[in-house]
Amino acid sequence: MAQNMKMDLYPEGTIPNSISSDIQETLTTTDIVRISKVQMPDISVFFPSKKNNTGTAVIICPGGGYSMLSYDWEGEDIAKFWNSKGISAIVLKYRLPSPESQKEPHKTPLMDAQRAMRLVRYHAEEWNINPEKIGIMGFSAGGHLASSLCTHFDNGDPHNDDPVERISCRPDFSMLIYPVITFTGDSQHQGSRKALVGNDKELMNFYSSELQVKNDTPPAILIHSTDDKSVPVENSLLYYKALVKINIDAEMHIYPYGGHGFSLAIGKGYLTTWPERCCDWLNNLNL
Repeated sequence: MAQNMKMDLYPEGTIPNSISSDIQETLTTTDIVRISKVQMPDISVFFPSKKNNTGTAVIICPGGGYSMLSYDWEGEDIAKFWNSKGISAIVLKYRLPSPESQKEPHKTPLMDAQRAMRLVRYHAEEWNINPEKIGIMGFSAGGHLASSLCTHFDNGDPHNDDPVERISCRPDFSMLIYPVITFTGDSQHQGSRKALVGNDKELMNFYSSELQVKNDTPPAILIHSTDDKSVPVENSLLYYKALVKINIDAEMHIYPYGGHGFSLAIGKGYLTTWPERCCDWLNNLNL
């Protein structure tokens, strides 16, 4: 099996919720790779060696305030870490809200995340993945997308002509790293909220993940720093409290420093061990 591969989320010509436009995807490569104006969503799949493969997989949603994707910083670099732990990692290049190229822009990122989960589960046997051990991971706005998938999933449409769409898109676990969670109150990240839902109060509630937790919401681990000035730590606290209130497995690690957007936290003291906390949690999670 190839060590990595790329796959479009949808068959050619069938991208849902899209409008024909002249908008072109843009990519910049300065200190990190940034992608914006995504028109063709896809997944990049990174496999561990067959001998190290644990059967677990995680779909990774890079952040970027729903205006761009920090693609390698919060995507590919993270995937390589998980491969070192025997875990297959899938980086999701999801579409960003765009009234010029989408019918209902707020639906598009979640639609792509749902499709990614179905697609990985559909290919699970082929890719040596346990279909009951596929999680979602997200950073910042990507964390919001991951938590949205955890609170707005379905079991698939058994009557759909597309076999992928017949499959459940429920994640088995979630890892939320300095996530945007709420679109209400003083702790909201206004940039992400404006980009996704504008000032629509009904949608603000719908996409406030702490308000949408249900008994079948997947377990979660949350990582945040106290000095995050962009996405206050209260975002993670709200989601954590909502989970434990109804006895869903949840763990949270709050670091005193790190700010926002620290990725693997290379060179940032013991903050650099946060991925190991996720490994410990995952290894002890009763899936």
